[in-house]
Amino acid sequence: MKLLRFGPPGQEKPGILDSQGKIRDLSSVCDDIDGATLHPESLATLSHVDLNTLPVVDSDVRIGACVNKVSKFICIGLNYADHAAESGMPIPAEPEVFSKFTSAICGPNDPIIKPRNSDKLDWEVELAIVIGKDASYVSEAEAPEYIAGYCVCNDVSERTFQLERGNQWDKGKGCDSFGPIGPYLVTADEVGNPNELKMWLEVNGKRYQDGSSKTMIFQPAYIVSYLSQFTTLKAGDVISTGTPPGVGLGQKPPKYLEVGDKIDLGIEGLGTQHQVVQSAP
Repeated sequence: MKLLRFGPPGQEKPGILDSQGKIRDLSSVCDDIDGATLHPESLATLSHVDLNTLPVVDSDVRIGACVNKVSKFICIGLNYADHAAESGMPIPAEPEVFSKFTSAICGPNDPIIKPRNSDKLDWEVELAIVIGKDASYVSEAEAPEYIAGYCVCNDVSERTFQLERGNQWDKGKGCDSFGPIGPYLVTADEVGNPNELKMWLEVNGKRYQDGSSKTMIFQPAYIVSYLSQFTTLKAGDVISTGTPPGVGLGQKPPKYLEVGDKIDLGIEGLGTQHQVVQSAP
């Protein structure tokens, strides 16, 4: 299933994409796409709904973040060996963990807001995991049972804030609009093998990232198991799993986003995102 949320910011409704690519309104079936809806039993119920009985939504509707009420937005850094190399950093022995503030979450096509005093605004196409039930101390073999699905994430980053203003990454990762997720939450059964998905990102029509999740150092099941040793992952939590090479920081010379730039990105089977950079108010 491809689950989504649509409507104005703060007023999104739950939806599902049918086999013809039309959005169907799920409001009569569930209140939202959140942790409660993503529990395996709830997903099983949704899978038996006759989508032809649900109202069709206008195709030009705004698409919101694909999951709501996210308690934790966790990220894994340097999780592709070739990206670590272009960043001039060693391959980590264990996952590099940091967080984005949940207030960074926005819709997949909402504007990217360039913060005040930003001079190194960067992009990162990433595969994100969405948790379906609470996970604490789970094994790698058990971990897939706790994954509701996957989505596209643009791990927008401000490199000056991240790397040159102290030792904390979070302030360069969690600014408003730095976490577009969606357009869809694609359930794990439909994704199949998450370790072989093509990923790409373009800026103003030029392709900078063209990779695959198969080059991850730590793969999704391991990441979920690893994180569950330190915190209880809650249903609806989002884990962004790292980016392949081609980020702005790695260009020679480095290239960063400016107001007016257009970003297009996507992952095989998970849909695409389209953003324009705007200045902060």
